[in-house]
Amino acid sequence: MNEPDHGATSRAWSWRHAVGKSGLPPITRLVLHTLGLKMDATGGSCYPPVSELVDLTGLDKKTVLKHLDIAEEQGWIEVSQHGFRGQKWKRNEYIARWPGRDLRGEAAKASDDEGGGAVPPRSETEKVVEMAPEGGGNGSRKVVEELHQDKNLPANSPENSPSAGAGEGVLTRSDRKKIEHAFTLWYATWKKGDVEFARNAWFALSGEERTECIERTPDYLRWYKPSELMAAAVYLKNRHWRDLPALPPESERTVLHNAYSKAWSARRIFELMGEPANPPVPPTGFQQMQLKKGGDAADQVRRERRLAYGWPKVITMHRRAEMAEGVTVAPWLVKLSEGFVGVHRDSDQAAAWRRLHEHHGWPPLPERVEWLFFPPGEPEQAIVEFREAITRERGNDDAA
Repeated sequence: MNEPDHGATSRAWSWRHAVGKSGLPPITRLVLHTLGLKMDATGGSCYPPVSELVDLTGLDKKTVLKHLDIAEEQGWIEVSQHGFRGQKWKRNEYIARWPGRDLRGEAAKASDDEGGGAVPPRSETEKVVEMAPEGGGNGSRKVVEELHQDKNLPANSPENSPSAGAGEGVLTRSDRKKIEHAFTLWYATWKKGDVEFARNAWFALSGEERTECIERTPDYLRWYKPSELMAAAVYLKNRHWRDLPALPPESERTVLHNAYSKAWSARRIFELMGEPANPPVPPTGFQQMQLKKGGDAADQVRRERRLAYGWPKVITMHRRAEMAEGVTVAPWLVKLSEGFVGVHRDSDQAAAWRRLHEHHGWPPLPERVEWLFFPPGEPEQAIVEFREAITRERGNDDAA
């Protein structure tokens, strides 16, 4: 049987694995896992309707949409809309992404490092129940339990140290029995390929590698369909459990910050300073009439559409902040936010910031909080200086 093209599939599998290991909420991980079942081998475009994600996850539509927003905000997916309002073929396009990295696991550009959280380690004794495709299909699923890391397994015991490996000295009869027992338990989870070839490959590993293999194989099995698995000996010889990309250093990872905090406010101002996005939907019939008239009526339509569609990330931030949900902020932007100052919502300074927002057609300031945070100084000059600080800070990051 031909082996799968792991050069093509490992990227998509690595993304699904990274999602499972991420600090995302469990429901978000479930939605992303379900979405991943619809992606191609490279994590490329897929267009499942929300109704299908609702059916597959067992969640309601509002919950699915909320957690897709969370995943997009934290940089795990890219979402764009195709088609127009009212057309039956209108679909969202979903593409897998890495927070701070591209799909190949390579470092992303500085402008792409917004999102994603630190990935916590999985407990050695933790049992996790995950959803996995059954029978190689995307429709039906079954519950699969990860291989439990029993401390009594030979591969986890002190006697099975790296010195027990075949290339690290003569094995005693007791060592061989323990390694054989560990292999029997491991092979029972794989069940593919010649057992003797697999056993030889197992004994050729060091004790540390066997322990690694036992710990990481459940994650590998969780994301691959049975029909995609290679022979056990090939998996062991090539140490395919190591196919995941390395995490970025902790100092370079984005962190979730509270709503309305200084860091949150810096992220908001940063997003507003970019060019407005093009509206994803065409003007209504009435709006088209107003645009044809020109003059103030046309300007008003363009302003309304820019306000509604120009800064979707800021709109999402506002919506989530009302539910006490924060946003991820890159370390360099957190550093700049430390210089922000508090402004009371009823102060003259807050009124000046509101006028600036109206002038640029930005979404209005949050109304539910008493204190807002902005870069110091008069609004117009503060924006100029903040933009210059961003250029310096990101230039330093690029040089480093």
